[in-house]
Amino acid sequence: MSELSFEQMLEESLKTIRTGEIVTGKVIDVKEDEIVLNIGYKSDGIIPRSEYTNEANVDLRTQVQVGDEMEAKVVKVNDGEGQVALSYKRLAADKGNKRLEEAFENHEVLTAKVAQVLDGGLSVVVDESRVFIPASLVSDTYEKNLAKYEGQEISFVITEFNPRRGRIIGNRKQLIVAEKAEKQKELFERIHVGDVVEGVVKNVTDFGAFVDLGGADGLLHISEMSWGRVENPKKVFKVGEKLNVLIKDIRDTKIALSLKFEDQNPWLYAADKYAVGNVVTGKVARMTDFGAFVELEPGVDALLHVSQISREHVEKPSDVLSIGQEIEAKVVDFNGEDKKISLSMKALQSNENAGDVEDVDIDAVAAEEE
Repeated sequence: MSELSFEQMLEESLKTIRTGEIVTGKVIDVKEDEIVLNIGYKSDGIIPRSEYTNEANVDLRTQVQVGDEMEAKVVKVNDGEGQVALSYKRLAADKGNKRLEEAFENHEVLTAKVAQVLDGGLSVVVDESRVFIPASLVSDTYEKNLAKYEGQEISFVITEFNPRRGRIIGNRKQLIVAEKAEKQKELFERIHVGDVVEGVVKNVTDFGAFVDLGGADGLLHISEMSWGRVENPKKVFKVGEKLNVLIKDIRDTKIALSLKFEDQNPWLYAADKYAVGNVVTGKVARMTDFGAFVELEPGVDALLHVSQISREHVEKPSDVLSIGQEIEAKVVDFNGEDKKISLSMKALQSNENAGDVEDVDIDAVAAEEE
């Protein structure tokens, strides 16, 4: 019996292990940067910090305790000091690769923290396996600065899995595109021309503003920003500002927006306010050689023909008027259908030549302007 025990002990002492083999051992010592395992071999196994985790400066004493049982992968049977070099990280990476392979085959959405921002993209770690997300696949739009993603949790899918070539590629763009397509579909099923919806200003240009409606962007053209005149949209709207906008038109995936609500249309009550014979005040908005256009209120302009500025001869309006100048004049013609009003300052100065007013052809003058 004792001889058999001796043979058994001898056999155990001659136990061999191979590089790449998975061994199980018990923790017999833990240092800040090293774990020592009894793996039932003639030499103990050593797991340095660099082979335990990808995170630098981790105190291993906070990760494992003496007596814990661990699995590890054999890196070298003899590390040069008579001990077995082990890796917990590589074993975890093998398991992680298996996990990633399953995710790749099942088109599973994964979520992980960005471990590193690289020149060409992002590196994330899933169960100690690294996944590279190229910059072109981080978003559906060009991302100039990827630094904002560092430390953030992001979702992605694996679109290429080839660990032998070191190519495990993640794709976040695919999820964003799919999500936006779904939101766009829901939005177009919900909105109709004439609806008033809430949106957020996404971008402002010289010709208008793009408003995010939560699934698609709509264009708020400069001509639809107000019943009055808007010279510079960038002075009126700011990115991130919330707006209630009117759906003016929908064509395919293009949405035209407006802030010209009909109940705020200044021409609704213009016939009474600017009836022929009424004396009104306004500001000179712009001038041409044939006359000045006077803003009576936002959205309502009137023509003051050069012949109706004064009893005295006026060569051109800019000789006696200036932009922004407030003037008083008499309404001498009102055309609500075409939204045209004609004024006369001369009619207030003298009644002698009031008939001159009738000689002004508003339509002809308007045609000249065009």
